[in-house]
Amino acid sequence: MIFNSFSYKQARSFTLASGLLFTICAFSANATSPQHPSGTNQQRVNAQHFSATDYLPQESSKMFPAPKEGQVQHILTLDKLENESDYMLEIQIGQTKMVDCNKHGLSGRVIQKPLQGWGYRYYEVESISAGPSTMMACFDQALTEKFLPITTDLKLRYDSRLPKVIYLPENSQVRYRIWKVESPFSYSGDKAK
Repeated sequence: MIFNSFSYKQARSFTLASGLLFTICAFSANATSPQHPSGTNQQRVNAQHFSATDYLPQESSKMFPAPKEGQVQHILTLDKLENESDYMLEIQIGQTKMVDCNKHGLSGRVIQKPLQGWGYRYYEVESISAGPSTMMACFDQALTEKFLPITTDLKLRYDSRLPKVIYLPENSQVRYRIWKVESPFSYSGDKAK
């Protein structure tokens, strides 16, 4: 019998690991960051940012409130695409810090706010603070520059009709990428006829 050489604990771990691997393979979706039609590494997003001192209302986002003192307004305007339902915009909010060999994080809460009278929404992070960190001994004392995101990121449907407007504390950044779905839908159970 095959289980004679394995202990019960090893056999159970093997079964759980193989089941998890099967689940990951069976339910994974293919998504890639698509190439821009005009060439490699071209952006499909126009990003602008304004503080309270240099704020200039833009035509596409003039209905959104101006940034307050100590706040920066980030505006992401998306190019129009033929099949926008096949795309997604992922947004991460964070800060670039000098860090040691430990894993560092930041804490902050993304609040979705309605734009009164318009039916639009925008996002705001009131404050970003130090978050969890590992406490390993770093024998190499060198610090490296690294983008540290807050734990909440935004995954939004690609919609070129409205800009994505985000208000952050000063010294914070928005980073983003576009995903394109490349796999067709699969069905669970029998296909409807």
